[in-house]
This record gives sequence, C-alpha cells and structure tokens, in this order.
Amino acid sequence: TTEIYTLSLHDALPILRLYNSWARKLNITMRQIHRPGEKMFVDYSGKRLPITNRETSEISMAEIFVAVMGASSKTYVEAGRSQQEPDWLLANANALTYFGGVPSMIVPDNLKSAVIKNSKGKVKLNPRFVDFARHYRTVIIPARPKKPKDKAKVEAGVRIVQMWILAKLRNRVFFSLDEANEAIRPLLEIGRASCRERV
Repeated sequence: TTEIYTLSLHDALPILRLYNSWARKLNITMRQIHRPGEKMFVDYSGKRLPITNRETSEISMAEIFVAVMGASSKTYVEAGRSQQEPDWLLANANALTYFGGVPSMIVPDNLKSAVIKNSKGKVKLNPRFVDFARHYRTVIIPARPKKPKDKAKVEAGVRIVQMWILAKLRNRVFFSLDEANEAIRPLLEIGRASCRERV
C-alpha cells in the first residue's frame, strides 16, 4: 500500500529551503536543435590581425568577422577594416554569398552595427541592418545580452578561428585586407576538411 505523508508548512520550510539552495547550484542547459538553413550566427573574433601599410609601415588592426551556420557548423571568416556599419553589412553579405543562400534568420551579437538597444525584452535594431534583412528576405533575432549560450555556435567558431587560423597567421606580415583574406581562405577550407575527417 502507498502511504501518504503530509507536512505542515512549518515542517516543510526547511526542506524547501534546502531544495532551493541545491537547485540554484545546478547549471541547467537546454540542448539547441538547429534545422538546416534556419540560422546563421555572426560575431567578431575579438582578436585582430595586424595589417601593415607598405609605404609608412604603420600598423592597423583588422577585425575578424565570423559567421557559422547552425545545423552544419559551416564557417565563414573574413578580415575587415572595422566593426562599423558598412564593414559589418559587407561581411554579412559576403557570408551569404559564401554559404550560397540565405538562412531563415541571422543571430548577431549586440554590437551597435546590428543592435542599437536590447534590454528587458525590448529590442531596437540598426535600421540599415533591418534594410539588409528585408533585402535578403530574412529576419534578425539578436542574442540576449550576456547570454553566450544563445550564440554558442559562433562562440565555438570564434575559438576555432583563433586557434586554427589566427594562430597560423600570427608571424606573417600582411600589407592589405585582400592579402589577409587570401591567406585565411585556404586555412578555412583545410580546417573544414580536418573537422569532417574527425566526424
């Protein structure tokens, strides 16, 4: 037979406190499932690549744009002048060309070229990025602030780019962005081939 125990609220409070204390320590995550062509995650690496001016020897730092498709983890990498709006839009367009299509949604981080404001559930997107999305018939769903798991695919892609591509290029001198991107492309393809072999 089944016995039923009842506790008074007074007796249950210490048990509830203990349970709540234990539950707060759990790091619960939900597995994200990505359908093919559904999402493209985009971000900048954070680590930059030096570009040397041939005439003045002045060094400027190129930003490294990373785009990752959700289901396949196919990655696109590009060195650009800055994270400013024109360079951001160009890098996104180049990523779509590289992937050979347009995903249902683009998931950016909260940089100003993509998102003007994202707090307390209220999102204000950069109007030029909205125009970009309309042109390509896609939508923009920015990651929540300080929630890296929302864009875990691109975070993993950024780490791979830093370890696989930027580490290999660290001792090379580049005199233009085109030169840097020409060096990045073959490393990107080698990295993709080596990932496929491991799977």
